[in-house]
Amino acid sequence: MPAPAPTLRSLAKVLGLSRTTVSDALRGSPRVDPNTALRVKKAAREAGYRRNPLAGALMSELRRSRGTTFRGVLAAIDFNEPTRPDDAARYHRELVIGAETRATELGFKVEKFSVGHAGVSVQRLDSILQSRGIHGVILLPAWDEPDLSNLDWTQFAGIYTDYIIERPALHSVCPDHYRSLLAALQRLAALGYSQPGLFLQRHQDERLQYRWGAAFRAFQDSHSDIRSLPPLIADTVTREDFVKWFRKYKPDVVLGHNANAIEWMESCGAQVPATHGFVCLNVHMKSRPCAGLDLQPRTLGARGTELLIAQLQRNETGIPEWPSTTTIPARWIDGPTLRAGAAAVA
Repeated sequence: MPAPAPTLRSLAKVLGLSRTTVSDALRGSPRVDPNTALRVKKAAREAGYRRNPLAGALMSELRRSRGTTFRGVLAAIDFNEPTRPDDAARYHRELVIGAETRATELGFKVEKFSVGHAGVSVQRLDSILQSRGIHGVILLPAWDEPDLSNLDWTQFAGIYTDYIIERPALHSVCPDHYRSLLAALQRLAALGYSQPGLFLQRHQDERLQYRWGAAFRAFQDSHSDIRSLPPLIADTVTREDFVKWFRKYKPDVVLGHNANAIEWMESCGAQVPATHGFVCLNVHMKSRPCAGLDLQPRTLGARGTELLIAQLQRNETGIPEWPSTTTIPARWIDGPTLRAGAAAVA
C-alpha cells in the first residue's frame, strides 16, 4: 500500500514542533524564527507535503467571522489601465456579476481588487491575498499584456477571462470570437446582405491574435456569392477614415465595435436599416440600440469561477504545465439596425 500523505500533524511529530508552529512556518508567518521556518519548509518538501489552500482559507475566514457560516473567498482582479476604452467597464461588471452569482451557488464569495494605475501594486496584492487566506484569483481582461508574474503562484490558482495571458501562462476562458463572427456573417448572408464590411481598432484584433480579421477573410474566401471587401483596420478609426472607406467600398452591412459608425454611415447617405445594416461586435459596448453579438460575459464569469474552484478543490495551485483555453460562442442579439429578411441561421 502507498504511504499515507504527509500532514501537519505528522510533520510536527517528526520535527518535534507544535502543529501551530509548522502551520505558521508554511504560511510564512513572521512569528516563526527564520531558521525554524527553513527547517520546516525543507522537511515539507522532502516529505512531499502539499498545503490545501481551501483548508487555510477556511481557518482564516473562521477567525475573522468568529464562527459564522463559512464561505470560501475568491479574488476578482481588474487591471486599472488608462489606455483601456471607457466602454469596456460594463463588460467587466457583467463578468464579475457572473462570477459572483456562480460563486455564491458553490459556497464562495468574490472580492474585487484593482491592480496598476491608481490601484495596488502586484507585490502589495500578493501580501493582501496571502494574509487574507485567498488562494483563487479570477483575472479580468487586460487591454495591454497583463503581468502578474510577481505573485507567488505557488500559493494561488488562477483563471484569466480573456483569450491569452503569458506572464504567467494560466488557464483561460473567453468568447469564441472566430466562430461567433463566422456565424454572424452567415446570418447576414441569409438576410440578403452580400457586401459585408468590417472595421476594427488594430489593437482589438492584435490582442486576440487576429481572430476577428481571420474569420472575416475566411468567410469571404469561402463564399463566392459574397463580395470581398478589405476591412478597415487602423490604430484609431476616425470618422474621416471610416467615411473614406465606406464611400470607396460601399458595404451594404457594417460590423464593428463602435456604434457611432451608424451616424457616419448616415452622413454618407445610408438609411439604416432600410438600405444598409450595422452589427455591433460586442453589444455590451454599444452606445445605442443595434443588432450585434452578446459575448456572454456573465456566462464567462460563471464558467471561469467553476474552473477555478475545481482547481482549488483538487489542490492545484501554481502555474499549470499545459495551460488550456475554454471558449464560449457569442449569442446573437436582434436589433433595429438590420432589415427583416430570410429565416435566420441557427
